[in-house]
Amino acid sequence: MGFPVTYYCPRCETLVEVERDGYLADKAVTPYPFEGWTYADPTEPFEDRETVDGVRFVCGESAGVRWRPNDDGSSGSTAADAPADDDERTGPADEVAVGCGDPFYLSFVRFVDGREVDPRPEAELVTIDPDPRASGPRGPRGPGGPDGPGGTDGR
Repeated sequence: MGFPVTYYCPRCETLVEVERDGYLADKAVTPYPFEGWTYADPTEPFEDRETVDGVRFVCGESAGVRWRPNDDGSSGSTAADAPADDDERTGPADEVAVGCGDPFYLSFVRFVDGREVDPRPEAELVTIDPDPRASGPRGPRGPGGPDGPGGTDGR
């Protein structure tokens, strides 16, 4: 049995509603895919966690889901801009323009050998300047050079 679940587009906050199984194991909704994750189209069977790690949506354009503008006031749109319930999009054939058209990704929790996989790569230490010499300008230490006004000879 499926249940309607809504997600926000991370760019424009348009809402997408998709039918999901009762068990949810969502990791994140991001504007980019996780490296190594496999994504399905929302019209494909995506609940099989053995072959699919998430769902790829194209904001306002993917078929098989319902699209609605975010009318809670947080994205700058107003209730007056929002279409009535019968104007909600269910795919690209509808005429009401909703969404930004950019892809975004729903990623599921993923396990390998019984341990949850963290999609973020490990931090990489970076050496900015490996040169042991001092960096910075070299030259006179004052307005008149080392022996000018303010220098060490007392003039």
